[in-house]
Amino acid sequence: MTHVLVLGATGFVGGDIETDFPSVLAAARAADAVIYAAQIAPPAELQAVTGLLEALADSGKSFLFLSGSGVLCQRTGGAWSADSFSEDDAFTPEPLAIARVETERRVRHAASRGVRAMVVRPPLIWGPGDHGHVSMVYRSVSMTGAACYVGDGLATYGNVHVDDIADLFARALQSGEAGGLYHAVAGETPNRWIAEAVARDLGVPTRSVNMAEAAEIWGEFGALIMSVSSRVRDAASRAALGWSPHHTDMLSEIGEPRLRALATSQTKKGPQE
Repeated sequence: MTHVLVLGATGFVGGDIETDFPSVLAAARAADAVIYAAQIAPPAELQAVTGLLEALADSGKSFLFLSGSGVLCQRTGGAWSADSFSEDDAFTPEPLAIARVETERRVRHAASRGVRAMVVRPPLIWGPGDHGHVSMVYRSVSMTGAACYVGDGLATYGNVHVDDIADLFARALQSGEAGGLYHAVAGETPNRWIAEAVARDLGVPTRSVNMAEAAEIWGEFGALIMSVSSRVRDAASRAALGWSPHHTDMLSEIGEPRLRALATSQTKKGPQE
């Protein structure tokens, strides 16, 4: 997603980060606060955010950057990881996220250049829509006839409901500190638990798949997402912002018609596809 919609009391301005960046910069300069939530390639993201921060230097305006706990993820091949990261714990960046880690650093450093800049690092966001691990497991049923997970299925990704992360953004805009880094996690669910819940809902078996099989089901990046652990803690963020989630059980989505429809919405891939 490269398009940007800047909302204000008097209307909105559309723009595209990759094809019409000057209009995005102009809208950012005119806004009281900027929330960056576009999804583009990490190197392009670094360039865009750097440009926005330059445009806002010495303005005193608020800038919130939507990152993600994927920068902390560990390639466990579906196995459990005991590691869990709080806001400022040291970590080895996921190789695909090195540019994003640099973006986070520049955002936080912008606090010293007259920008009230902050990083929000949520885990998996769930809720209305069909993104995330639950929907991916439902889709695996349409491809294989089984609710699939990678390896042991114990890889675990923290999660938060979209309404709760929106509340955290509002609180950060109101009372967050320049240079702040905020986590927001409501729970965590191993992928095999998700698969077992989907299997019960649809009356199908579960199935462990290897990485090659996972890539056939979800694509290479999807297979990676379903095989890694990304476990986070957020005690400092809760204390700083007075935030706590209202939706704490991602498995409450199980059985929703929009998700069940995904189990029959695709044709099983053949070995040559």
